[in-house]
Amino acid sequence: QVQLVESGGGLVQAGGSLRLSCAASGFTFDNFAIGWFRQAPGKEREAVSCNSSVASSTYYADSVQGRFTISRDNTKDTVYLQMNNLKPEDTAVYYCAAGIAMLTGPHGYDYWGQGTQVTVSS
Repeated sequence: QVQLVESGGGLVQAGGSLRLSCAASGFTFDNFAIGWFRQAPGKEREAVSCNSSVASSTYYADSVQGRFTISRDNTKDTVYLQMNNLKPEDTAVYYCAAGIAMLTGPHGYDYWGQGTQVTVSS
C-alpha cells in the first residue's frame, strides 16, 4: 500500500522557519521524483520544489528560491522541505507527491500525501 505522510506544518510568524517531512512507503522511493506542492484557498496547486535522485535534479519555484531547501534521505524513504524566512504568502496546504518523472506541475505525479497546513502570520 503506497503512502505519503506529511508532517511538520503549523503556525509561525513571518521570518520564522519550519521543516516539513514526507515519509514514504509502499514503493521504491529511490526511483521516484518527489515534489512539494502547495495550494492556498482559491488558488491552483503549484509546485514549490521537486527533486529526482535518478536525474540528479532539483527545482525551486522563483518565489521560494533561496529560502526553501529540499532534501531527501533515501535510507529513510523521507523527503524534507526546510522553509526559512517564511512570508504570509507562503500560507497554504503543503503536499508531497511522488512520480516517475520530475515535473514542475501537479499532473503526472502518481501518489499524493494528505497535506499539512502551513500558516504564516504577519
